[in-house]
Amino acid sequence: MQRFIIVRAFQAVATLWILSVVVFASVHLTGDPALYLLGPETTDETYAQMKKNLGLDRPLIIQYLSFANDVIHGDFGISTYSGRSARDILFERFPATLQLAGAAFVLSLLLGIPLGILSAVKRDTVFDNAAKLFAVIGISAPPFWIAIMLVLLFGGILGWLPTFGRGGISHFILPVSVLAWAGMAGYVRLARSAMLEVLDSDYVKFARVKGLRENSVIWKHALRNALIPMLTFAGLTLAGLLNGSIAVEVVFAWPGLGRLMLQGITSRDFPIIQATVLAAGFFYIFTSLVVDILYAYVNPRIRFE
Repeated sequence: MQRFIIVRAFQAVATLWILSVVVFASVHLTGDPALYLLGPETTDETYAQMKKNLGLDRPLIIQYLSFANDVIHGDFGISTYSGRSARDILFERFPATLQLAGAAFVLSLLLGIPLGILSAVKRDTVFDNAAKLFAVIGISAPPFWIAIMLVLLFGGILGWLPTFGRGGISHFILPVSVLAWAGMAGYVRLARSAMLEVLDSDYVKFARVKGLRENSVIWKHALRNALIPMLTFAGLTLAGLLNGSIAVEVVFAWPGLGRLMLQGITSRDFPIIQATVLAAGFFYIFTSLVVDILYAYVNPRIRFE
């Protein structure tokens, strides 16, 4: 088990390093940052001074090593748009995204898994067909379209809920529902297929022959083995919610990392872009590492010998 954790941790560090190289290279591939900040009509002296201030007059390898050292120490530079530290802005916006993603994650778990289990137990019934339709719509419908429709219905036509900003509990209802829908749809499909496979296994049939109560067979024996694939999906869902809330945050004017990333892209604020992309990559890689370790504890067969 120790070797498995070490190998997975090494792979995570290597992936983070590759991500840092890609983020660093993207700044140079999109054009000259100094020229963009000064404009095409700048003088040669001003342009040379700006390149020196940004460290762009040094060799690329030296620039990357300096960039990597700063990132390790949590220094992403100064935002060219606001003039503030990119790290401070990142820390200000992160709690909003964490609250939104955390609430959507819990909601998708509490509703998606039971719906999937009941759909498998009531196979080929009206409830099963309705659950499958719900899952298909949730997976295929774009989140931004669902968000716009909910804004028009509950904010414009009915006027029941606020549609923008971060405030009380009522401000969470619409964005959390949109984010959780896709996760719930995935859990419904995964829980249903996993439970159907387990319910057809020999040991479940034997438990029924022994006369065990149906609730005990489903919730104690079948569910325990069906939860293994859901564990992996849960970790990836959480990482996806943290990183994939851009459209939802923009539609609902939610002051989180997704909206910050879009603002950085539209204003070509390179420190903000680098900070948000690296933070998103770190969340995803770290979550995947934790899921791999937990999965190894649940299912020892995947560990390295």
